[in-house]
Amino acid sequence: MEIEIWSDVVCPWCYVGKRRFEKALTRFAGAEDVHIEYRAYELDPSPARDKTQSEAQLLAAKFGQSVADAEQMLAVMTKTAAGEGLAFDFTTVVSANTFTAHQVIALAAHHGVQGAVKERLLKAHFEQGLDVEDVDTLARLGAEAGLDADEVRAALGDGRYAETVCAQQEDARRLGITGVPFFVFDRKYGVSGAQSPEVFLEVLEKTAAG
Repeated sequence: MEIEIWSDVVCPWCYVGKRRFEKALTRFAGAEDVHIEYRAYELDPSPARDKTQSEAQLLAAKFGQSVADAEQMLAVMTKTAAGEGLAFDFTTVVSANTFTAHQVIALAAHHGVQGAVKERLLKAHFEQGLDVEDVDTLARLGAEAGLDADEVRAALGDGRYAETVCAQQEDARRLGITGVPFFVFDRKYGVSGAQSPEVFLEVLEKTAAG
């Protein structure tokens, strides 16, 4: 079974959805036959970033609300994530354009360590306050998850996976994906959002049944 997951490494619901999907897999009898590919999706492709502003300040500006209201939203998200065993810390989150990070994830797919690299980048962003746009940081994180740091720098330097990332995002547009996470099962069924493990399990079983 081929499962494609469109997501972004700065999307909190993508991390929560990843955990919930993983819980479903532990309960799925055919898990050993499931192949997962992470596809690129940029929630905000704009290149300019003010890394001096807090996540609450950026969120407040984006939705036209007060910083206090934004902080409350982030507190709720943090509590939701904690329910999945994730320790979000929005006070240290660094705003980042993720086009570069997605290229590292594409490189990881080539080496069979995509899942590990995806997890490492999500953790770095949401739990450790690391800049997942910085090349040196990405090289180090990639190496921790099974890639060669020099190859990461070389791949980002010549942009060899930039076209792959663009193609994946265009594929998302063709499929009508307008938000992430979005899970596609054998190009038959689609699941939008960080659904419960029960929902994911139902779709896994439905897909396996043909």
